[in-house]
Amino acid sequence: MTPLSETQSLILSRAAARPGNLALPLPDSLRGGAAAKVVEALLAKGLVEEVEANIRRSEPLWRETGDGHGTTLLATEAGLAAVGIEPLVAGAIAGARRGRMEREAAAAAAPEAQTPATTRAGTKQAALIALLQRPEGASVAEAAAALSWQPHTVRGAISGALKKRLGLTIAAERIDGRGTVYRIATEG
Repeated sequence: MTPLSETQSLILSRAAARPGNLALPLPDSLRGGAAAKVVEALLAKGLVEEVEANIRRSEPLWRETGDGHGTTLLATEAGLAAVGIEPLVAGAIAGARRGRMEREAAAAAAPEAQTPATTRAGTKQAALIALLQRPEGASVAEAAAALSWQPHTVRGAISGALKKRLGLTIAAERIDGRGTVYRIATEG
């Protein structure tokens, strides 16, 4: 059994009572250099560990890493055992936290599933799609006249809303007398 100071015992006992075995906040009487010395001793003995803090859950920070993130302190299995918490219970709590952190990291790394964008009937966007679905397609000038839009608005709607947001495949073909004619490409 590791001999603990009164302050170290207090920190570990409080951590055992907190969700996730958080060792922070430290006792109010412990500030500045004294806090750093006590935490360094606990870290050196392996009784607490420094892990990335979950900012969204407003976990208290021990140290800021400088990139908008920080670290917090958790009591380890050895730290909890030093204050009389059974290793089995301590291991289950630590395992649950590690599992949650891994799930959060995997969720952050996975691209979010987006709901497919839809077009409402009777809108100018729907009218533009109808123009581009015709076999002869539509030039920018023809679409601008039909929709009462400026040519740059038509080009922006084709490249932004139709291609990027709706994911439609737009084919462009240069035709003498009409200019560039755009069509919604059909699969097949």
